[in-house]
Amino acid sequence: MKIAILSRNPSLYSTTRLKEAGEKRGHQMVVINPLKCDLVIEKKKPQIFYNGQPLTGIDAIIPRIGASVTFYGTAVVRQFEMMKVFTTVESQALVRSRDKLRSMQVLARAGVGLPKTVFTNYSKDTEAVIEKVGGAPCIIKLLEGTQGVGVILAETKSAATSVLDAFQGLQARVIVQEFIKEANGSDIRAFVVDGVIVGAMKRQGKEGEFRSNLHRGGTAEIVELTEEEENVALKAARVLGLSVAGVDMLRSDHGPKIMEVNSSPGLEGIEKATEKDVAKAIIRYIERHVD
Repeated sequence: MKIAILSRNPSLYSTTRLKEAGEKRGHQMVVINPLKCDLVIEKKKPQIFYNGQPLTGIDAIIPRIGASVTFYGTAVVRQFEMMKVFTTVESQALVRSRDKLRSMQVLARAGVGLPKTVFTNYSKDTEAVIEKVGGAPCIIKLLEGTQGVGVILAETKSAATSVLDAFQGLQARVIVQEFIKEANGSDIRAFVVDGVIVGAMKRQGKEGEFRSNLHRGGTAEIVELTEEEENVALKAARVLGLSVAGVDMLRSDHGPKIMEVNSSPGLEGIEKATEKDVAKAIIRYIERHVD
């Protein structure tokens, strides 16, 4: 097969590993920068031009679309879908998962456990908003943030009020969430491929840091999921329509709480922590679904 990885950076760990895994299994692997694709939208003959040449003969794509280029990246995925090319992440699911508020509403409707969350239209009554999540300490998140950027732990009510007022003044969209103290600055990522958890790791924030993101100096180790955690992770990916997903959750006294479902999860942390060949699992997924 000819498989295209949609990535802006061919030297990224995830891109390199997917390319290696595909070539190892005898496929022709190409890396395409989605931002350099020109889309020709026609009723009978949708086309994609890359560096001036029409893209043809591609059997499947693996979208690795960064959050900052979601709009154009999704349009490129959609165009491939119009051309009847198989994708490991469907455009609709990509958009749904990138909208933090929408994805939380979809998950809540499906009965998936989440930290108590409040979103308002720049409410002036910030104290009431804080009380609705159980008071301080609480978490304040920018809706557009990624990799732990724009996530603040407000330890006191006055700190939470100040942060909220500042964000409101900047017309920034934020959500306020309850702080799950018993998680102790750690979270769990379950990596789902085609309805199966292929690996899971526990990420621990560095000393004094409540965010466990590996980009922020956190550490990762392999973890055994409980049956409830497995079920919740699989359900979250399924409800959002994601066949490949990184499901992030917290261990709380009331069971697992989903924080986020990532449609373009990095492979480096999970492969190094679990020593599992996640890239190969993604290639095998394509092989099962493309004739």
